[in-house]
Amino acid sequence: MKLSKLAMIAAIACGIHGSNASADQLGYNIQPVSHIESCDSECDLGGCDGGCDSAGCGLLGGGALGDPWTLFGEHEGISAGGWLQLGYHTANNRRNFNNRADEVQLQQAWLYAEKAIDTSSGFDIGGRIDYLYGTDAQDTQAFGTGQRGWDNPWDNGAYGHAIPQAYVEAGYGDLSVKAGHFFTIIGWEVVAAPDNFFYSHAYTMYNSEPFTHTGVLAKYAVDDNTTAWGGYVLGWDSGFDDNGDAFLGGISRGLTDDLTLTYATIMGRFAEARFLGVEKGYMHSLVADYAVTEKLQYIIQNDYLDTEDGADARVRNTLGINQYLIYNINDKWAYGSRFEWWNVSRDSTLFPVASDGNADVYALTTGLNYRPHANLIIRPELRYDWVRGATAAEAEAFVFEPGSGRDQFTFGMDTIVTF
Repeated sequence: MKLSKLAMIAAIACGIHGSNASADQLGYNIQPVSHIESCDSECDLGGCDGGCDSAGCGLLGGGALGDPWTLFGEHEGISAGGWLQLGYHTANNRRNFNNRADEVQLQQAWLYAEKAIDTSSGFDIGGRIDYLYGTDAQDTQAFGTGQRGWDNPWDNGAYGHAIPQAYVEAGYGDLSVKAGHFFTIIGWEVVAAPDNFFYSHAYTMYNSEPFTHTGVLAKYAVDDNTTAWGGYVLGWDSGFDDNGDAFLGGISRGLTDDLTLTYATIMGRFAEARFLGVEKGYMHSLVADYAVTEKLQYIIQNDYLDTEDGADARVRNTLGINQYLIYNINDKWAYGSRFEWWNVSRDSTLFPVASDGNADVYALTTGLNYRPHANLIIRPELRYDWVRGATAAEAEAFVFEPGSGRDQFTFGMDTIVTF
């Protein structure tokens, strides 16, 4: 994608979808769609080394939004920073992050330190560690391995601590290898609050995708428009203990200047018997990202998940389609809408009553991003969720809070301060 085509998307890519991995970070001019790297540590710190579009950093850094304030800064590829996220929403959702209604909560107090690799002159080594405290932490811990796993026991009532990333990375030329505990490459939405357009999340992201992995992942720049990933991981959301044996991989291809297609998959054993049963299966995420105009971006995502175990005690069968429209109004304002269809088999362990057929969950979200300064994002949104193929009692037990029936309106808003 030509840099002129990124004028609108830069605000999202560098300021809102900062941790989404992209071929841009390898020097490619295509739109980011998956999320294994971090761009916020460059743009939020006022620099664009390593692939953030200079137009994006201008929009979100200097100029109309002012210069970003940083706590630690950057020196010779080493950077540190973080953010604080305060959120409020009017209704609970059993299948998503926002499950503490009618209270202002600290959802993410985040710190990171990173040594980004630079292979332009040959071999380089680096790494990253992230720390999270807040109400989102318990959903970000290595819960896939039970109470013994990594950071899973680090709870403090409704709050908790998590270390969602701790890895080393080495690279030479077009090849890099990451080893340790790191975010998944699956899907378009991510855990880190500043790196999403919306305050709330899609059902597919929370229920049908892994958040983190522990293992080894290689990334290779095939050509100027193509990036491939492949590696071995210990199942889903695992710490540094055996939770499974799975392949994690994918490919991202810039088909045109304006269209990028990314396929990411995990297959194998996702959970080990002593924790959650021997769950094994296949999951993929297919994301198409299209720059309709210089100001309008369209994303469509398909997620498919099919797992089972020997005793049929842990089975998950879901299919989802998410669609996003994001319009950049000006340097400070952006408008977005998201429509999701999430289909769940009624014999899935995700559904409260085992029977034949499927249940369909729909969610329509519309919201604004207001960025009065390079360090501040305010995200109000309205969300309407409804369930079909289930009774009102089943819908409440499955998704909504008691008394909601088969549909629910939610107002939510958060404020993010980066440093």
